[in-house]
This record gives sequence, C-alpha cells and structure tokens, in this order.
Amino acid sequence: MSLQDLFNSENRWVSLMGKVFPTERVVFRGKDLHLDLKDLSWFELYLYGITGRFFSERELKILNYIWVSTSYPDPRVWNNRVAALAGTTRSTGPLALGASISVSEATLYGGRPFVAGIDFFLRAQKSIEEGCPLDAFIDQELKACKTIYGYGRAMVRGDERVPHMIKFIRELNFDEGTYVKLAFEVENILKNKKQLVMNIGALYNALAADLGLSPFEYSSFMILVFVAGMAPCYMEAAQKKEGCFFPIRCSNLVYEGAQKRRKLGVRG
Repeated sequence: MSLQDLFNSENRWVSLMGKVFPTERVVFRGKDLHLDLKDLSWFELYLYGITGRFFSERELKILNYIWVSTSYPDPRVWNNRVAALAGTTRSTGPLALGASISVSEATLYGGRPFVAGIDFFLRAQKSIEEGCPLDAFIDQELKACKTIYGYGRAMVRGDERVPHMIKFIRELNFDEGTYVKLAFEVENILKNKKQLVMNIGALYNALAADLGLSPFEYSSFMILVFVAGMAPCYMEAAQKKEGCFFPIRCSNLVYEGAQKRRKLGVRG
C-alpha cells in the first residue's frame, strides 16, 4: 500500500456491495433491498451477500442443514462454554454470542480447519487432474502437514453427524459431486494408512466445494455455523444462580507451575 493509495481512499470508499440513500433506497449488491430482494429469506440474503449468487432450493437445503446439523446446545462444547460463562456472570446476549463466535475460529476445531479442509480438496482435485495419483498427494500432504483436516476426531473415533448427512444428501441426489466422491476416496486411503475415518468437516468441505464456494466465501458462510447452539447455553446459564456454571474448588486445581517463592527481606 502506497501513500497515494491512502490519499485516494481519504473520505471515500468505492463499493460494489451496497449503499444507503437515506429516505430513498438501499442498494444491496446492485439490487434494491426493499424491492428486488424482499422475498428472500434471511438465510438466502446472507448467502447472496457473501457470494453474489442465488442458490436453488436443493442447494439451500444442503447449506441450511450444514448449519442445523452442528447446532449443539451443550455447554461443555468449547465455544458454547464461553456463552454459558457469559450467562453465569450476567453479561449480555450480544457479548455472549460475539465472544463464542470469536473462539469458534480455533486451530483444531471450527473455522480454521474448515478453510484448510476445502483448500485441501481443491488442491487434491487439481493435482489429480494434472496426473498425480491421490495416494501420492495424500502422502505429500501428511509429510508436510502431519494431518488432513476433516479426518479423525479427538477422543472418539466416529462422528454421529456423518451418517445423517450422508442420508440427507442421498435423498437430495447430491452425493455424486466431484468433491463428495473425493472425500470418500480420501477416507478409504486414510483408513489404510492411519486408521482414520472422516468427521463431519470432510463432508461440509466437500459439499461447499461442489457448490462452488471459494475458501473465502466458505469461511464467511461458516461464521454462524454453531450459533444456534450457543443461545440456549447462554440463556440457561443466565437463568440459573449467578456463578454456578461449572465452579471448581481451589483444592481440585492441579498446579504444575513455579513453586511458591520465599519472602525476601527488605533492605534499608
């Protein structure tokens, strides 16, 4: 970025996304929000804002189920726990959900693995088209990254969401996409190499790729994937006695840090 770029942007912002004309109209990606887009659901509008595309009814069902199938109202889940902690301290709903959404972009769970996962599928397919066998590409990926996001799961082997998603996409005849089939091919190879099976992330990532979402668009779409499970955790904790969400006695804490230091005398 140059100094001239800053001068060119001073007091002006060139946008293709939209603009408000007070008392007149609102432009949303080149369309009148209150006239052209008035029949869209909020979900459709959100997708249109991200991608500039209108999706078919079948595609919307797939994308909607991605959000629905991971809406777990369990306060033990890492990001839901933040919402519940906010409720037990009597914080507000916006702060609770905002903080929970922020920590959803974790390295091992949530936002970052989704992006890494779709990127893996896109690169794998390109590599196959260029003549590299999938098995060899996976070996390269494991050597470089030691893991492939979307396969394996901490603490347990299976993923309860996978069979439901497979059944759902088969009912909609959406199981023959290039990347969905690739996801199962990768699983077969990883079963033999590392005894790993797919988690729901692999299917989400593959479906997003088959729907033509870029990694950036996919990341933006998945911002709210957990949010429907967060609100119940916040509300329940806020309705219980303050401070009673998983309290821990000091005697139950296992401390492995520096030992207690002896007091030093004060010199005059």
